[in-house]
Amino acid sequence: MKQKQSPNIAIPSLGVALIPIILTMGLLGMQIFYYDDFTPHIALAIGFAITALVGWFQGFRWKDIEAGAFHVLHVAMPSIATLIVVGMLVSTWIASGTVPTLIYYGLELIQPEWFLAATMLLCSVVSLSIGSSWTTVGTVGLALVGIGTAFGIPIYWTAGAVVSGALFGDKVSPLSDTTNLAAAVTETNVFDHIRNMMPTTIPAMIIALIIYFLVGGQSTTDTIQLEQIDLFKQGLEANFDIGFLPLLPLLIVMAMAFFKVSPIPALFTGFIVGALLAVANYGYNFNEVLTFAHSGFKIETGTTYLDALLNRGGVTSMTWVVTLMMFALSFGGALEHTGCLESVVSSIMRKTKNFKGLQTNAILTSIATNTVSGDVYLSLALPGRMYGPEYDKLGYSRLNLSRAIEEGGTIVSPLIPWNAGGAFVMGTLGLAVTPGDYSNLLYIPLAFACWLAPVIGIFYAQMGWFSKRAEAEDKSDQQSDETAVAHNEAQGVI
Repeated sequence: MKQKQSPNIAIPSLGVALIPIILTMGLLGMQIFYYDDFTPHIALAIGFAITALVGWFQGFRWKDIEAGAFHVLHVAMPSIATLIVVGMLVSTWIASGTVPTLIYYGLELIQPEWFLAATMLLCSVVSLSIGSSWTTVGTVGLALVGIGTAFGIPIYWTAGAVVSGALFGDKVSPLSDTTNLAAAVTETNVFDHIRNMMPTTIPAMIIALIIYFLVGGQSTTDTIQLEQIDLFKQGLEANFDIGFLPLLPLLIVMAMAFFKVSPIPALFTGFIVGALLAVANYGYNFNEVLTFAHSGFKIETGTTYLDALLNRGGVTSMTWVVTLMMFALSFGGALEHTGCLESVVSSIMRKTKNFKGLQTNAILTSIATNTVSGDVYLSLALPGRMYGPEYDKLGYSRLNLSRAIEEGGTIVSPLIPWNAGGAFVMGTLGLAVTPGDYSNLLYIPLAFACWLAPVIGIFYAQMGWFSKRAEAEDKSDQQSDETAVAHNEAQGVI
């Protein structure tokens, strides 16, 4: 995961390590809040250049810094490829009638009074079953945004509920890659790790569910809304075959995810099946389907809002997101390779004297790494590796650490717009941000379950609640691991 630091170059001091981080965050803040322009790409590129300059003064050569950035990009390529395939999938799933069918039946079954609560629960069940928040957001979540639009519910409310539910599975499903990674880097059992996350996960989900239910309960379906819903349903029926067959691509993808097929082949299979249905059911030719996959689906239903909902997808729709990820990950990779992130974390560890500070710092370090590097995997791996021995010294189980990095890493990822998770959510659900209009960013505070969990985790740490002590067998295993590592180092194995 992390490339080795050159043995001839010392880790930078805290003051030096903070230079590229503070300057880059300052540039981002100036661009967003002063110039009212939410395009963080170039600010992150400048941040990479500043990091490279700091690394050069430390003694790194350009090819070393370049290798660090490319290493992180290489690790993230599956995520970037997933984004591209999702863009292709969204367009063909609309063309094939999959998304329209989900929207139609959702309008039939889900009522506005409890729509947000139902959205969170449905996404929770799906993500728990398949262990993938991205798949959940890109399939069921996309359809729920359409249903919410028909109900007159602001897209940022629906997106907040979708994200809250979808990230539940990424935290507590044994099929999730981040759940397994958090357990692996902290050397804990994945099922013990899942059980130990329940004290923060369950209260956060319950509080979020109550809020969504109360907010949904304040909605009323007036005459205008009923007419709008009827127009949506009529437009969908007039332009698409509503029935079981269009749901086939979704069922296939869900089944493949359940049986642990990798996301890219699973989603690409869904794209192929959707494309074949579009050709068979609607007579689109080969070139039209390829055009949809590249540039997005296009249709005129006669209903403006329905057209705005359905005219989307395609590889080009993900260009902004993919380029943002590449800039953010390059910046994060340079920070890691030059030792800047390690310097900051090491400085924090030196000032941590007790468990409450250690647990709190582990959560905050994961959040900070998420924010600065743009990479959820790095936000799990870096503090997971570096804080582990400190828990051993204090006599606390590393299960506390695995829970902390999940709270600050996995579930905070979609709340940071330039993070891979945040960029994916915004790109997939159509949360466009334009100069002077940042309303769609309201999905961030409205994803209650995602930020409540780390808040509850910090509260528990300060109170000493749900703070598992290390058991005798855990200590024995860790001592055996340390002895084996020391022996291997002495023998020149490591």
